[in-house]
Formats: sequence, C-alpha cells, structure tokens
Amino acid sequence: MFKVFANAWKIDDLRKKLIFTLFVIILFRLGCAIPVPFLDASSLKEMFSGYLQSGNILGYLNIMAGGALENATLFSLSITPYINASIIMQLLMVAIPALERMMKEDGERGQKIMNRWTRYLTVIFSFLLGFGYFTILKNRLNVVKYDNLFAIAVIVCCFAVGATIIMWLGEKINEKGIGNGISIILFAGIVSRLPQMIMGGYAYIAGNSFKWTNDVVLLVILAVALALIAFVVFITEGERRIPVQYAKRVVGRKMYGGANTHIPLKVNMTGVMPIIFAQSFVMLPSTIVSFFPSLEKSWFGKLTAINGGYLYAIFMFLLIIFFSYFYTIITFSPIEVANNLKKNGGFIMGIRPGRPTSDFISKTLNRVTLLGAIFLGLIAAIPALGSKWLPSSLSVLAIGGTSLLIVVGVALETVKQLESQMTMRHYKGFLE
Repeated sequence: MFKVFANAWKIDDLRKKLIFTLFVIILFRLGCAIPVPFLDASSLKEMFSGYLQSGNILGYLNIMAGGALENATLFSLSITPYINASIIMQLLMVAIPALERMMKEDGERGQKIMNRWTRYLTVIFSFLLGFGYFTILKNRLNVVKYDNLFAIAVIVCCFAVGATIIMWLGEKINEKGIGNGISIILFAGIVSRLPQMIMGGYAYIAGNSFKWTNDVVLLVILAVALALIAFVVFITEGERRIPVQYAKRVVGRKMYGGANTHIPLKVNMTGVMPIIFAQSFVMLPSTIVSFFPSLEKSWFGKLTAINGGYLYAIFMFLLIIFFSYFYTIITFSPIEVANNLKKNGGFIMGIRPGRPTSDFISKTLNRVTLLGAIFLGLIAAIPALGSKWLPSSLSVLAIGGTSLLIVVGVALETVKQLESQMTMRHYKGFLE
C-alpha cells in the first residue's frame, strides 16, 4: 500500500490530487476543533467516554465524528446526515421503480439529478439532527448557556452548516482529489481517535499490575489487533466467482464473443451497513432513556441494561444476519443479472438461461451472504464481549467492529483507485 502511494507521488497529476486531499483533511480536522457558540463544551466529557462504555448511539456517532460530537464543535454531526440521506435515496429507488428507471435510462443526467436530491435531503437531515442534538444538550446535559431564540437558531444552524460543509468537502475530493471523498473524511475522523485510544489503553496497563509484565500484555493486545486486521482484509477481498461464457457469433467475416469471464460475488457485499443498522436498532432504547430520565426505573429502562453483555452480543449478532440479507436483497438483483446475461449471449456452464440462471445466482448469493453475515456478526460481537471482560478504560476496543471495517475498506478502496489511475496513465511499471 505504501509503495502505491510512493509511486503515485512521482506522478505530477496524482501528486497534486494527493496534496489537495490532504489539504481537505486538514480543513476537516480544523472544523472539528471550532466550538459552537453558547455551549459549555467542558461539561460533555462524562457522557462521551467511549462507545463501549456509554452504550449509547451518541457514543458511537462520536467515534464516527472523530471526537467532534463530545466537544460540540462545528463538525459535530460529521457525515451522519449524508449517510442517512444516501440510505433513504437507495430505499426510494427500490420502492419507486420510476427512480430506478431514471437512473438507468438517463445515465449521467440521472446520476446528477439523484446527487442533487441527495444534497437537498442531507440539508434537511442536518437541521433535524442538529435540533435533536441541541435538545439533548439542553434537557439532558444542561450545557446550553442561553436558551433564547437567537441562541437556539445559532446552535442549530452551526451544526447544520457544519454537516453541509463536510458534504461539500467530500464532493471536492471527488472532483479534484483522489476520489471516494465522503469515505476518506470518515476515515480521517476515525483514525484521529487512534492515538487517544492507544494512549488510554497503555496508561491503564502501566497503572495496574498483571500476572505478566506490562510489555507482554501490550504485545498480546497488538498481536490480536493485527490478526483481526488481517482477518478483515482477507474477508473483505474474498469473493465467489461464478464462471460465465459468451457464445460465439459471426458478423460478416468476423467472429465476435466466445470470451470467458465471471460474476464476482463478494463475501462482504453489504459492507458495514448491516452493523450500522443493527447498532442503531439495539442502542435506540438507551438513547430514548437518555432523552427521558424518568424511564430509567421502568421496564423499558431495564431493557437498556443489555448493552455490553452476552445478551447484547447475541441480539446484535442475529440482527446483523437479518440486515445483511435485507440489504443484499435491495442492492443486488439476481433476476436483472440473469436477464443481462441472456441479452448479451452469456450463460453459466450447465445452467439454462433465464429463470434457472437467476435461481442459481440467488442460491449461491444466499450462501455467500451467510458467510459475510457471520463475519460481520463476529466483528461486532467481539468488542461487545470484550467490554464485559476488560475495563472500559481500554477504549482501544472501540476501534473494532464498524470502525475497523471502515478503516480497512477505505484504505483498500483508495489503493485500488490510485492503481487504476496510474494504469490509465500507462505507468505500468509502478504497479510491479
């Protein structure tokens, strides 16, 4: 990976894109340090002590925002509004066939229209989430210095404008940088928390006595972390290839077709979306209780006690499997793939075109999805169980699960984009 970046730096065009991307990341981190007026940021530290410790969806969002949420800064909402808007648009495309036809028939024009609607929806979500976060700060934490109409408008607008600026920065990375802008901003926010997490874990190890030496304990933790990263890379890159052959056809005196290719079905086709859905669903009760403290002693409040325990891990595991199949269904259509193969003269060896082909792809996809769902479930359950065995001071575990998948996925995707751009410029020697 580092060799790819070093080789890309030698190309003048790519070097400018890398510098521009780095400049945007610096701007993003500066925005994460600009405080919002009329708020007492020093009173927020207790609630945001870490994702595993809080058991609250706000703690999870704080990690995604690179710690900006706990400091009530300009970029507190991070890319959450944009992600929500993108998910809503994907679901609308499945629910409204006209939107899907527009995307396929209009091509680039349809993509521009969808991007514009996503921007509008992001702005709406930014104001809604900004007002919701302000409500928490005012009613639950009492960190709002002034609650007049002007102060409320300034606070909510700062949160909403910050989220809109992040969306704009991500689009600029796509236009003038190395691409994958929103993911790179999310990557920068998560990685920025790594030094704090590592120092917190090391401080706990150094301040407590163990049966082994502190250095051995630290080496064991690092070895487990490296093994987990290697496992994530292995599964992320894994795929099931269905061989496809195209029939030969004669046009005039020339023969076309006859090529052999494959349909790649990735093991982790859904990415981190099932984990995001499952964590949001599981943490919803504790978040509601944080809004209304009077519910803590009710049966609904007792339900939130499952956070961080064995029941929490099992429930999370089952939800991830369910959402993995759900998200795969709405993003991948075996019937559409089978129809495209039939139109282009392609077929799977031993399988008849049409319905038998779609059934075969669907059956294979279900098996692959199960493996990917089990993988995602384990990645999410390990930190949850670790929070039960180890003290919450070891917040380095918070980089597990969703954060680890995002960091590894974005790194691999960025390297692939740089390799493809170098290949387009005929710098093949750099890829050897």
